[in-house]
Amino acid sequence: MRSKLINKSIVDAFSEVAKQKNIDRTSLNTIIEELFTSMIAKKYGEENDNFSVIVNMEKGEVEIYQEKIIVDKVDNPIREIDLKDALKVESGLELGDPFIDIVDPASFGRRIINTAKQYLAQKIRDIESQATFDQFSKKIGEIVTGSIHQIQRDRIFINCESAEVILPKNEQLPVDRYKRGESIRGVVKDVDYSSRGSEIIISRSDDSFLAKLFEMEIPEIEDGIIEIKNVARMPGDRSKIVVYSSDRRIDAVGACVGMRGSRIQSIVRELNGEKIDIINWSDLPEVLITRSLAPAKPINLYIDEDRPYAVAVFEDEELALAIGRGGQNITLASSVCGYRIDAVKKSDYESKEDSTYLDEVKGISQKQASVLSDNNIKTAEDFLSAEDEFLLSLKGFGLKTIEKIRVELNQ
Repeated sequence: MRSKLINKSIVDAFSEVAKQKNIDRTSLNTIIEELFTSMIAKKYGEENDNFSVIVNMEKGEVEIYQEKIIVDKVDNPIREIDLKDALKVESGLELGDPFIDIVDPASFGRRIINTAKQYLAQKIRDIESQATFDQFSKKIGEIVTGSIHQIQRDRIFINCESAEVILPKNEQLPVDRYKRGESIRGVVKDVDYSSRGSEIIISRSDDSFLAKLFEMEIPEIEDGIIEIKNVARMPGDRSKIVVYSSDRRIDAVGACVGMRGSRIQSIVRELNGEKIDIINWSDLPEVLITRSLAPAKPINLYIDEDRPYAVAVFEDEELALAIGRGGQNITLASSVCGYRIDAVKKSDYESKEDSTYLDEVKGISQKQASVLSDNNIKTAEDFLSAEDEFLLSLKGFGLKTIEKIRVELNQ
């Protein structure tokens, strides 16, 4: 009688918690079986493959069977039973016959129900964590909305769709200010699963967040009429996005801006004032590069499509605008159109028209030319007039390399 009560108490306790957590009967059945299998292993050791656990959810019963062999003298009580004891249970048995012993769940001790509840709680956490992982793995690249519930220095915890997601510091916008309980949106960037459970990372600084905001706000993008070709961001400050319409009747840039700027303003508000340049795509490099450099307008372009590399020449007074604050404009333009762009003043370019540019010299690699260009050394004259001390301070430039380049340039 006590065994049946314990059985029913365990199944009832499991059923109640499982009902609250929306765990199905099959999963619950498996969990109870695993619980008793683990308890058998604890009590009897590793040699326990002769035990069977059967759970009957309808009757609220757990039955444990232990298969033994009838012997004359017992050496291994886990696997053997003597003939005399076996005959007490069932007559007509002989030596060597199999014998099924029924194990009373009460034999596992008084704390079995509490142990069972703890085991169930852990298993439910595992099931929920796996379900969360599966759910959000399908949402990578999609925007989700949640409510801020904890703010830490290096991350923010957000309640989202009955799960907890994380917005790390490096995925936040520098201009964002957060308050507990506020609603927040981000794009699912990464989903990981470990022994600690699932970890969902969202981002507001990733390029894909801006692209998805455009998709949400502009029906023509969602419908496939307008395509986003490329995105480049300096999160929270400025972005450039290249769009293209497959329907010539539709102005891609105008559709993205919306009536009186309604569509783009909605996106700008979400990004707390991030400036967004919308660029109409072209398959002509000179057109795409010129549009990418806006609001500055180059008066001349020299393009090498194989590298890909471009020199953009500007009126002297426009160079600062072309480069932008902290190099923003030229950096974003280079990124969004796929060309490394050098911006030069008209007066400097005219004086250097006959100069040899370093990226045209065979003995200088593209990587070396890029490092030199970043340090305002773009021509043979710039390199030959540079101090050794300065050149040696550059990454990848030793005395032998510098001397080798000088020989090449002097030929």
